[in-house]
Amino acid sequence: MTAPQDNTPKAAATDGQAFACHAARVMADNHCENVIVIQLKGISQVTDFFVIGTGTSDRQLHAVATDLKLLAKEEGQSIFRSHGTQSGAWVVMDFVDVVAHLFSETERSYYDLESLWGDAERLDWQSATKPGQFAHLRTKPASSLDA
Repeated sequence: MTAPQDNTPKAAATDGQAFACHAARVMADNHCENVIVIQLKGISQVTDFFVIGTGTSDRQLHAVATDLKLLAKEEGQSIFRSHGTQSGAWVVMDFVDVVAHLFSETERSYYDLESLWGDAERLDWQSATKPGQFAHLRTKPASSLDA
């Protein structure tokens, strides 16, 4: 006996660059500071984009991480691995083509990823997105992450 097939239409996966810009918008709309998108195609064998933002508290970092999970689900992206989402001053979320880094100010200054990847191009994510574009993510209940 074969398992029943799920014929529910799935959203087409957003490409890496668009997802990186959307993740940056989610960070900025959640009051992260100094949000940047670094293009690493051809420079890194690990990922194509870093999205980096600074939060002001563990609670904020957790809330942004939750919204990024919802964004990923909505855009057909999978989280390969994450670290620091429950507590911590550095949250890393690996979506394969995009790696999101949420830092406290102290941790961001210490690790200084911008200087490490100083030769990489920075994308203008602001012109690719609109403020409030993903505000609907903040209204979803936490239980929607389980599905």
